[in-house]
Amino acid sequence: MTGRMYLINPKSDFPTYFAAESFQAWGLKSATQMADPSTATVAALAQPFMQVEICDQMVGPIDYDHPAEVIGITGKITQLNHMIEIGREFRRRGKLVVMGGPLASLSPERLRPHCDVLVRNEIEEIAPELFSDLREGRAKPEYIGGRPDLSLSPVPNWSAYPNERAIMGTVQTSRGCPFECEFCDVIVYVGRKQRHKAVSQVIAELDALYALGYRRVFLADDNFTVMRARARELLAALRAWNEARELGKVRFVTQVSIDIARDDDMLRLAAEAGLTQLFVGIETPNEASLRESKKRQNLHRNLIDDVDNIHRHGIMVVGGMIVGFDADDHTIFERQFAFAMDSGVPIFSLGALVAPAATPLHARLNKAKRLNDSRVETAATPFMTNIVHPKIGQDELIRGLRWLANALYAPENFGTRVLRFIERLGPRRDPSMRHPTSTSQLRRVEKDGFHVISRLRRLGEAEQALWTRVSAGALRKPESMDFVLDILAHYMQIRFMYATGQFWEPQLGGAPAPGRHAPAAIAQSP
Repeated sequence: MTGRMYLINPKSDFPTYFAAESFQAWGLKSATQMADPSTATVAALAQPFMQVEICDQMVGPIDYDHPAEVIGITGKITQLNHMIEIGREFRRRGKLVVMGGPLASLSPERLRPHCDVLVRNEIEEIAPELFSDLREGRAKPEYIGGRPDLSLSPVPNWSAYPNERAIMGTVQTSRGCPFECEFCDVIVYVGRKQRHKAVSQVIAELDALYALGYRRVFLADDNFTVMRARARELLAALRAWNEARELGKVRFVTQVSIDIARDDDMLRLAAEAGLTQLFVGIETPNEASLRESKKRQNLHRNLIDDVDNIHRHGIMVVGGMIVGFDADDHTIFERQFAFAMDSGVPIFSLGALVAPAATPLHARLNKAKRLNDSRVETAATPFMTNIVHPKIGQDELIRGLRWLANALYAPENFGTRVLRFIERLGPRRDPSMRHPTSTSQLRRVEKDGFHVISRLRRLGEAEQALWTRVSAGALRKPESMDFVLDILAHYMQIRFMYATGQFWEPQLGGAPAPGRHAPAAIAQSP
């Protein structure tokens, strides 16, 4: 009989755009940007059968002496090495190790030798059998789930999670995406037919997070607004729910595709509901690359105008940027830089194109013998790729990315984009603007975030000048102030990521792109 599980979300194997270690580097306790919903959901599913304690390695160390008989480990490709190391150590200590999550589903062969029980695909339908078997000591080597109705997914058991060191709560309202971007593993893992939780289910999850003190929530959908009728229904419910909160309003963050920019009514409703930040996979201004990767939703559009329209609705865009499509050549680094500077998007998650296992891109390039032996499949990092490019050598690609990363985040260039964002930001409609949270209502982890931002001025003269410029811009338009604070917090994380990855070379910020002429002069900022 086994009645306890120690459930672990490992830290990333690579520097990421939000590294818990950065808080430690600044003399603070570790923190994570988003509370992990997978472990909390598994804890809720296990609750009728087993007692579960969660360890998120992003915010605290693993207790290898934990008395639980069963060790659960979940993770993505970015966590592969840590998953294996953790599993190996617990098995050495005689524990039963169960592994699951996206990596177990997409690349089961990588994890099967390192665990006693492998759980593939989504867990809701198989949870009763799995946890009953674990409790009775009769677990099978493998359990395979399907794509369940999300009414089977419970309110996550956040009481088992270290909420005090998570900046944002997380609610997943749907799974799946109808698009077919060649490089995306989401459509392989959870499918192209989007499934939704009932509105009442979403509200119940929000109530649980609100009671724990969260006033920022990530709506962890792969494409929140792609099913328009459903999105309108949910946004209207979120607007009513948020307006009724008496102990502070909630700011929402989510992921959408750029086609939302043509729907002014949807953008207005999103802003009124409290959506203040949208991650948009802009990827590239190179239309040939968009066609090649089947990112058709970005084609035949003026991407700058689309971003501007979102900003005019009082919502900030964070953009995805990818370099290394087959259609890219040596000019792509300058083209991406010029696009970014014109866009007014302060923050881009920049990365080389990678081919994750099980994706159509991986299958195509593997057949063409164009995958290297690095097995690197981590998206949204500029450090490496598993793809052999037809025109740009591996060393050239990394040099170009290094230049682009440093040019984008050189203090002067970054400050110019922040000021352009402030200039283009339209009137805000979100409830948190009308009813701002007082400093006394902030949690410790949020106050620590202000401490991180304050360190910017100590990085050097250029950073002090950046602080002065953007502070003055925010004071001229006070409704932009909390956006600017978020932007600077992102910036500090990116700087930490690049420094940790030995990617930060500030002298490159004003240098010509590798092998090309100097980038066009940047227009005077406001």
